[in-house]
Amino acid sequence: MASEAIPVLRVTDAERASAWYERLGFEREWEHRFEPSLPAFVALARGGEARVFLSEHLGDARPEGLFYLRVPDVSAVAREFDAEVVEQPWGPEVHLADPDGNHVRVGAAPA
Repeated sequence: MASEAIPVLRVTDAERASAWYERLGFEREWEHRFEPSLPAFVALARGGEARVFLSEHLGDARPEGLFYLRVPDVSAVAREFDAEVVEQPWGPEVHLADPDGNHVRVGAAPA
């Protein structure tokens, strides 16, 4: 069994956040609520390459989290979000923030 680390990000509206992450190529895998009116916990995946959990639960994660995502085409992400490509010593990056202020740094996948 392969190991996997999955970031958990605090969100106030899982539907709105999911739609934002879909623009990054993520797709919803599943959603859990203990009751229909209670907070959501959502799993998103980007192919077999990356996963992120979005939680409306207050104690699951701190606001304004950060994770790093590597993609084959940083320029395509920059165009999708109308963001600037920042040249770093290790390669190009795009710095994004989701609707809840969580930060996503998107960098070029290693060649």
